[in-house]
Amino acid sequence: MNQWPDGWTDDSRGRRAGGSGSPEPDPTRVMPHTQRPDVPQQTRGGYDDGYGTGGHGSDGPYDSGYSQGQVYGGDGGQGGGPYGGGPDGSHGDARPRPNWRRRITVGAITLVVLMLVWSVGTYFWADSKLKREVDLSTVQDRPEGGEGTNYLIVGSDSREGLSDQEKKDLHTGSAEGKRTDTMMILHVGDNGNTMVSLPRDSWVTIPSFTGSESGKKFPSPGANKLNASYSTDGPTLLVRTVEHNTGLKIDHYAEIGFGGFAKIVDAMGGVELDIPRDIKDKNSGADFKKGKQTLNGDDALAFVRNRYEAGSDLERTKNQQKFLSALASQSATPSTIINPFKLYPTMGAGLDTLIVDKDMSLWNLASMFWAMKGITSGDGTSMNMPIAGAAPNGSLAWDMERVKKLVSQLKADEKVTVKGD
Repeated sequence: MNQWPDGWTDDSRGRRAGGSGSPEPDPTRVMPHTQRPDVPQQTRGGYDDGYGTGGHGSDGPYDSGYSQGQVYGGDGGQGGGPYGGGPDGSHGDARPRPNWRRRITVGAITLVVLMLVWSVGTYFWADSKLKREVDLSTVQDRPEGGEGTNYLIVGSDSREGLSDQEKKDLHTGSAEGKRTDTMMILHVGDNGNTMVSLPRDSWVTIPSFTGSESGKKFPSPGANKLNASYSTDGPTLLVRTVEHNTGLKIDHYAEIGFGGFAKIVDAMGGVELDIPRDIKDKNSGADFKKGKQTLNGDDALAFVRNRYEAGSDLERTKNQQKFLSALASQSATPSTIINPFKLYPTMGAGLDTLIVDKDMSLWNLASMFWAMKGITSGDGTSMNMPIAGAAPNGSLAWDMERVKKLVSQLKADEKVTVKGD
């Protein structure tokens, strides 16, 4: 039975495909095309040849079964695909437009998270460096506390960690142990901060005490210079002596030695200071001309230790206050705090040699520095302990009437009206 359309033979099929008329394998039978009942039929002249080529001379139904040019997988030419066109012939975007609002939001969140991680990491790093070695809970017969917070800030002449060359450069000598060159009470309160320098030659009573290392009880050594209490039994006896002679409770203690002081200044790149006059002192190594200048670590230490040229311990304490306030003011700036290349060296140099009490937190330490910075800008009072006159062995006697009034105002966190010397 011939299965080709009318008028076709096997031979003619072979010739149409480009063959030579030789026998070919029996081709697969072309199944009749079925038109969906709901799709209009196309009528074309000719016939259905199964290949969509069409014949001639017939108007019967025709459907080639092949695509009429649509791109499969697209959106029907509505601009969604890379080649699809819209109704007006325009082409759609090749890729979606960036969502800038989303990108900015994600970027901001990422920055906040990174800053938080950095801040937390810095906090724990700095906290681990604090040397919490002073136990104020062992201090005897402590006075009642008042409003605000009182810090005892001490600069010692400790040579710990200094090489022989550094001792020579810093003019520190090689004395064993350590003594106090600087002592200040810093009161931080709501009615202005107050910095009160305690001359190391202050003539005071050293009370009875319990040895910080031996645990033995010792009777009062009697009257002596204030710095003798520190050289006798260190920070705890110094705190007890200050509290005994003033009636003011010390909440926190902070001490730094020669080497640490110089390293902080160098880490900051120096501290700018207005030198009030020409200064030359061979004992401290001070050699300055009057006027504004930037002091490095060696120069700064020579300036605050200058005693003989200054003429008195009172004059030296004023220079110390001036420099420490400038140090705090220039270190607590955005250019230092947000710059890790300055922040970490500065903090590292200071924290490595800073000795504090066991209850001192980084928050307390920051509060102390910000208060010193505020005093520099005029938000507070800087003064010496009121002095009545000379005392034995070249020491200085306190004016106890003014001292009591000063302590009363500090305890009540009132504005200080007492004048110092």
